[in-house]
Amino acid sequence: MIGIYFSGTGNSKYCISKFLEEYNNNRLVFSIEQDETISHIKNNQEIVISYPVQFSNIPKILYDYIVTNQQIWKEKKIFIIATMGLFSGDGAGILARLLQKYGAVIIGGLHLKMPDNISDEKVLKRKYEKNLALIRNAEAKICKTVLQIKNGKPPQEGLGVWYHTAGLLGQRLYFYNKTKNYTNKLKINPEKCIGCSLCKQLCPIKNIQLVNNIAIAGNKCTMCYRCINKCPKQAITLLGKKIIEQYDINKYF
Repeated sequence: MIGIYFSGTGNSKYCISKFLEEYNNNRLVFSIEQDETISHIKNNQEIVISYPVQFSNIPKILYDYIVTNQQIWKEKKIFIIATMGLFSGDGAGILARLLQKYGAVIIGGLHLKMPDNISDEKVLKRKYEKNLALIRNAEAKICKTVLQIKNGKPPQEGLGVWYHTAGLLGQRLYFYNKTKNYTNKLKINPEKCIGCSLCKQLCPIKNIQLVNNIAIAGNKCTMCYRCINKCPKQAITLLGKKIIEQYDINKYF
């Protein structure tokens, strides 16, 4: 089994790495941003996919990746890990249904609550100790899940009618337009920007460019929050108007 992931600020990457370490003592994980990932998918039958839920939906960049490469998913056995700040309903299910459309066999799903990375909103902000507890709880749940899979009883979180209904009523019906397309709402304050180009380097879809040594955002943001959480001058916002607290999973290790 290999791992495929999209991760904004590290939560989903950490969870899939922990999963594979427990499952078969390896960390063969590949980002959808790597060119060689396609060949790894083609050459492996069992795959675990990890990603962060956005408004009970799939990040646009991951959705496009699945659709663009639709021919490679046929008959692949896939386990889905969905990371989230609170509750998504069918976080794993929304991706499962898309993959099944292209012939994938979904063996199970897992929902993991992780620290919030939406740094420009007060919602879900927690103290260090509570965030650390979330990570430890996720680790314990991963270990339990691995045992379940090895015993032939993989969890089915996010899959099925009840989860689907919860996802629709919980967020997706109200926020569908936020993830249907890439957003043009990323804002960069030119008075704060120092032209370090870190945001440009971090952006997974090259949505940020430097013009006259000032970062300029395009209209194709996938809301991963990398640039916002890493900007040394807190010059970038998306959903909110100012930075409340920048997030980095590495500070918990």
